Amino acid sequence: MLTAIIPARGGSQAIPRKNIVNVGGYPLIAYTIAACKLAKNIDRVIVSTEDEEIASVAKKYGGEVPFMRPSEFSQNRSSDLGFLGHFFENIDVEEVALMRPTTPFRDPFLIDKVIEEYFSMRDEITGLRTVEEIRDNPYKVCRLQENICVGFFDHFKGEKHYNNMPRQIFPKAFTGNGHIDIVKKETVLCGRIFGDKLFGRVCDKMIDIDSPFDLKLAQQEIESGSILLDFIKKRNDYE
Repeated sequence: MLTAIIPARGGSQAIPRKNIVNVGGYPLIAYTIAACKLAKNIDRVIVSTEDEEIASVAKKYGGEVPFMRPSEFSQNRSSDLGFLGHFFENIDVEEVALMRPTTPFRDPFLIDKVIEEYFSMRDEITGLRTVEEIRDNPYKVCRLQENICVGFFDHFKGEKHYNNMPRQIFPKAFTGNGHIDIVKKETVLCGRIFGDKLFGRVCDKMIDIDSPFDLKLAQQEIESGSILLDFIKKRNDYE
């Protein structure tokens, strides 16, 4: 069993009050709380916030707020190390499931499966992230240097002009998708979030709400019937 932490600060530039914005009739954070409470391998759901309104909403939907996060760990440029370190100072556990509220449409069954996989290799890794393959391979993107497109790497297998090479020859690339991350206390205390042996668990692509466009996409998914909301309505059955 794992404790889950949901980081939810009050400030947001792209979407004001993003963590409690209305998505399909529910505040955004409610989806993550509900998914955690439906997962059989999560025994506590703790919300880390400095914001009283977010704390109140979190409690309404079944989250715990045993402490308020210090404001210095809630700024635009604050790193995850700040709120994670504060969490481990207050909660006596050796690892935590990091569940960001901007990824609302999780599968509780997959959460349980990933946690079981984590414990089967716990002593061999320093952390876990769920990842998804990205379409735009890093070797196919560029940066502008005085309005000139240049690559991000010196070369690919000795070829400096690699940008127009077939994408199939490049190694696959992945990015974290927020379904579930697992962070160890010992790595955080050493000043690193995931350590140097981070296991990447590949899973399906997730909607991550970071912009008004993402929010609109999430609303469309709900309206189309692609997303099942019953697990939120049934939350009380699992408390």
